[in-house]
Amino acid sequence: MRGFDIIIEPILTEKTYPMIAEKRYGFIVQKTATKPQIKEAIEKIFGVSVSKVNTLNRLGKEKRRGRTKGFTAEVKVAYVQLKEDSKGIEYFDSLV
Repeated sequence: MRGFDIIIEPILTEKTYPMIAEKRYGFIVQKTATKPQIKEAIEKIFGVSVSKVNTLNRLGKEKRRGRTKGFTAEVKVAYVQLKEDSKGIEYFDSLV
């Protein structure tokens, strides 16, 4: 897989904004992506050095409309920690 196939979109929430100062960033990634693939994709796309990748599978929430109920999509989330000597990701730095 190529880098842009693995990384779907960045996560910008109340939880992730304070993490930007610590060079930690959140991304929604492909469900089949592994930690080494995520690390390689981030390094290739943004030109940074990654020290650690934490992943979690977020289950879909139950939604109801009348009598019909279903679930939102399940996603895989990756939290990426950059090395201290690495530069930050410019996209996120402009938000702080």
